[in-house]
Amino acid sequence: MIWRWLICSSVGLGVAFGALVTGEVELTNSKNLAVRKHKDYAGVVLWLEPVDRPAPTLPPKHVEMQQRDKMFQPHVLAISLGSTVDLPNLDLIFHNAFSNFSGQPFDVGLYAPRTSRSVTFKHAGIVRVFCNIHATMSAIIAVLNTPWYAVTESSGKYTIAGVPPGDYHLHMFHERSMPENLKFLERRITVPDGGLGLPLISISETGFIPASHLNKYGSDYPPTGNDGAYPGAPRK
Repeated sequence: MIWRWLICSSVGLGVAFGALVTGEVELTNSKNLAVRKHKDYAGVVLWLEPVDRPAPTLPPKHVEMQQRDKMFQPHVLAISLGSTVDLPNLDLIFHNAFSNFSGQPFDVGLYAPRTSRSVTFKHAGIVRVFCNIHATMSAIIAVLNTPWYAVTESSGKYTIAGVPPGDYHLHMFHERSMPENLKFLERRITVPDGGLGLPLISISETGFIPASHLNKYGSDYPPTGNDGAYPGAPRK
């Protein structure tokens, strides 16, 4: 866990439009092949919460998380509270996106290729998304009670735009990092008029153990893929 404080002024947008908070993340002690071989540091969520005032409420947005090639794309999505996520099925098979973990449980039901479903998220939290048919499909939706957030690119770089000058708590989430490691990395920062370049953040994946999940009925998935019906669904 390394913090290299390289605070600098950014070419800001001006006080009226807020400033840029930029930085870079690296992942360490990872068993993930993409991280170890390709240094893929994508999918870390970072957000800012004001210290001495409530975060402003923005108009709800519509964003998209596609189901393509039996994957949720993007795998990690960050949204502000009250936003709606469209879940179009771009495969030629049925899907059923659902979540029954912490965050906001939902179940959009079984739906056909080239159709879509939508979910509006009214509770802040980390939502873990799965498909009731395909056990290997998973995704993260970070629902945040702040308009200032970003998700890292594969390079590990991120930019949080439109941040007014002031004091903030910096938070982060990474699905393969232990909560206590992420808590240790939280910081209070001060954003000046010209913006802020944050130091490199090293996030360790030490202690992470991949865990399987059950389908929406609380049953195990079948040993092979099933593209036509719910595993564990009641018989007609």
